[in-house]
Amino acid sequence: MDLQRIALSSGVELDVAIAGDPANPPIILLHGFPESHRTWRHQIPELARDHYVIAPDQRGYAGSSKPEGVENYKADKIIADLMALADALDVQHFTLAGHDWGGAIAWGAAILHPLRVKRLVILNAPHPHVFQKSLYDDPAQRKASQYVSFFRSTTIDQGMTGSALEHFFASNFAQHVVGGIAGDEKAIYMAQWGQPGAMTAMLNWYRASGFDVPKPDEEVARPATLDGPFPPVTQPTLVIWGMRDKALLPMQVDGLDPYVPHLTRVKIEDGGHFIPWEKPEAVNAALRDWLAAQT
Repeated sequence: MDLQRIALSSGVELDVAIAGDPANPPIILLHGFPESHRTWRHQIPELARDHYVIAPDQRGYAGSSKPEGVENYKADKIIADLMALADALDVQHFTLAGHDWGGAIAWGAAILHPLRVKRLVILNAPHPHVFQKSLYDDPAQRKASQYVSFFRSTTIDQGMTGSALEHFFASNFAQHVVGGIAGDEKAIYMAQWGQPGAMTAMLNWYRASGFDVPKPDEEVARPATLDGPFPPVTQPTLVIWGMRDKALLPMQVDGLDPYVPHLTRVKIEDGGHFIPWEKPEAVNAALRDWLAAQT
């Protein structure tokens, strides 16, 4: 898929896959860790039949800019990239879809920019408040999230090339995939991850994030803010969830109602974390049905 290099007012350059007629309703697709716009390779041509589809490689990923410093991967800067990308393409209002870390950015953008994000689609990405509560209140989710502390370590990406990348692929990525990964796809991941600074930049998303992950048996004081108010997502919202996700457990999708009043849930029982390409037919059908109902 051809990519356009777009310089943004937020100070980075992103490679962006663009498809469809600009006169059609725009939809922006945000990938997560450790991927690229190719997360959406099965959705882009389907949606482009009647949407203007925009799928960037986000900062730190693939060939896009990789600014140095953990502070450059905080959510506010990445949300600023999203809005700057929309501005650069003269897109005022759009449907926003996100998977994994792209979903985390999508939740935040929908809350902060309700006049621009008209509809929200989330795929296996936890709501920030529901997720933080579960890390204190649910032992299973806390245990499943211990990889975050590993990813935040500043030693794991030092000199990560060759066999070290192969080990990361097998031990921290492929084990979360339902159905395996084809050899040609693996080669693409290896090429993207092997670019100078890529692994550090991708892992900086975890290091810059503000959520707490207590150790499994750690006795910690529960923050009072977890029971306080949290801004609602006011847009119509579709959440598609692969129920075999080993890292993000079912309470992430079942606990959304207090925070997302206009919610549609689609559970894919045999899908894992990477449902956009693990179960593309089911994802595309859910998107098609829901988008048609919004018009």
